[in-house]
Amino acid sequence: MKLVKTPKFVSWWYPKRIWAFSKTSHTIYLTFDDGPIPEVTPWVLDVLKGFNAKATFFCIGDNVRKHPDLFKRIVDEGHTLGNHTYHHLKGTKTKTEAYLKDVVAFEGTTNQPVQWFRPPYGKMRAAQARGIQKRGYTIVMWSILSYDWDSGVSEEQCLENVQKHLSPGSIVVFHDSLKAEKNLRYALPRVLESIREKGWNVSGVA
Repeated sequence: MKLVKTPKFVSWWYPKRIWAFSKTSHTIYLTFDDGPIPEVTPWVLDVLKGFNAKATFFCIGDNVRKHPDLFKRIVDEGHTLGNHTYHHLKGTKTKTEAYLKDVVAFEGTTNQPVQWFRPPYGKMRAAQARGIQKRGYTIVMWSILSYDWDSGVSEEQCLENVQKHLSPGSIVVFHDSLKAEKNLRYALPRVLESIREKGWNVSGVA
């Protein structure tokens, strides 16, 4: 069974990480991990623009280096930026010193301060989290996983994963990646249409 919605007890275990925002905001917080890449990110930006929606892009530093024009477009169009490490490292498989160096390496690609951090795979050691927070980052997790990257999840199931659990204050995880492309192209515009019909806003983490 896939865990789509984050249980409340998880946020109690890690109270210094953001799992959701206030329901009174009437806002959905869309996030995109693993980009930017030319095959997917421009399409995501076009769709968001069509709905006058903002989002947070948790970028991989090496992708920023490879595609600075796409990174610039994310910035120019007013989206929020997040650090997703330079090499998409899994914290539980990486020594803390090396992990934190990879976080710092990301900073060298942006030429601007970035406040938000999300660990790749959602996994990191406690010492890594402390080191990241000491650098001034706020760690942003999620309340809804779309599972767009999972080849075992159909387009319709990906959409249902989000729509079934969507409520004001939700932080939703999508990926602007090749693995996620098929499901993302189906689900994203439909999610945005559903949010618009409900009269909610779409924003980046702030």
